This record gives sequence, C-alpha cells and structure tokens, in this order.
Amino acid sequence: MRLMTYNIHKGYAPFKRGFRLPEQREALHSQQSDLIFLQEVCGREALPQTEAPGASVSPGSPDSMQHCEYMADKLWSSHAWARNAVTGNRAHGNAVLSRYPIVRWHNHLLELEGDEPRGLLHCEIQLPGREQPLHAVCVHLGLRESHRRQQLDRLRSLVAEDVPASAPLVVAGDFNDWRLRASGALRGTGLEEVFERADGVAARSFPSWLPTLRLDRIYVRHVRHARILRLTPQPWSRLSDHLPLAAEIEI
Repeated sequence: MRLMTYNIHKGYAPFKRGFRLPEQREALHSQQSDLIFLQEVCGREALPQTEAPGASVSPGSPDSMQHCEYMADKLWSSHAWARNAVTGNRAHGNAVLSRYPIVRWHNHLLELEGDEPRGLLHCEIQLPGREQPLHAVCVHLGLRESHRRQQLDRLRSLVAEDVPASAPLVVAGDFNDWRLRASGALRGTGLEEVFERADGVAARSFPSWLPTLRLDRIYVRHVRHARILRLTPQPWSRLSDHLPLAAEIEI
C-alpha cells in the first residue's frame, strides 16, 4: 500500500497566495496512493469563496461539496471527514481517503482551553482477503508544547484502548512537533516513524518553500515492511505551506 499525509492548508497556497485545491487534487491523484491522511480540510457547511459574487456554482466544483469528496473524486471510493474547528466562516478538520472500504470511523476531538480544537480521526479499513481491518488514525495536534503533551497522551490511550494489540496500524498527520518530542511520548505503543527508521530523524516538511521544521509524521505498527518514498519539491512547494510525506508498506 502507498500512503501519504498532507496538510492542505484549507486549499490555499503558502501565505494564501491563491486557492490551490484543484492543483492539490491533481498532484495527489498523480501519486496513485491507496490511503491518504489530510489535515485542514474544509467541510460543506463553510467553504472559501472561489467564485465571483453572483456566479453560479458548478456541480463537482470545490464550492459544491465537502473538500474531501472533491479530493477523493473517483480515485478513492471511501472517505471520512470530521470537523475539528470553525475559523471565520470555514469549518475544517481531518480527512482520510481510501481505495478500500472504511467500515467504521470515529473522531476524537482534542479541545483544550486557549487552543484551536484539533482531532484524531480513527478509521477501520477493510483490506481484501484480510479478516482483521487496518486501523488508520489521522492526526492534527496543537501549536503549544503543553497541549501537544496532553494530546499525545490521548493518542496513546486511543491506541491502547481502541486498537487491538495485533492489528496493523498507521498513525499519520501534522504533529506540529518541531521539538521532536512525539516519538518519545509514544514509546511503548509499538509505533515506529518510517522516516526516523530510514534516516535517523523525522522528515523536514515545513515551510514547503524552504523545509526546515520536522512537523509531519507517518508511524506504523505490525506491518511486514515499510519504506519511505521521496517526493520531488515541485509542484508541492507552491501548493500548501506543508510538504506531503509518502511511504509504502506491506501488511
């Protein structure tokens, strides 16, 4: 299976220099991934205005549907989206797009005083010929170190309580972990970060035009094989403020 995680910045280019959701969709489709973890995905109830005032909205355009439906199109037949927050007139949250059926999903909202609500979107995915589903958790953590510690504790509890000990598991997303504390906090869960295992350190993913901070992660557990996929900077560096990460796993 090919995996990707990507913070799409509500569909905007860096510094909000243009709405880039169609280009983001095209770039994601070109990768032919089986499972995608997205953050900052807008919902149907509150979308950015991409048409001129008074213009009609075409069926299938970003304004006519939830962004995860628009991104999934015909390539990912199953998808889940959960609202984490409303900023201005836009509701946004995490999404999972899958080639295989998502048979169950639940959003664990991470609300802490003084921080924008974040979330853990937990999906169970039925793979062909497999009795036990793949568990996938799409993560978006807060900007404050103290909040991330509490949110990582919630993630540990989710893994311990809601994921069978023998089940294959992928946890991916925007951890905002510029101090590189997440892997230590998750010690004991059995999760391994694929870039840390390959390169000795998490991947640089932010800002996209000059990646310096290592904010995004792909953790796996109970997979036979995992290898990182190195993406070229273009077109990603002009589409969002984060770069996507990609990996290939065998279950």
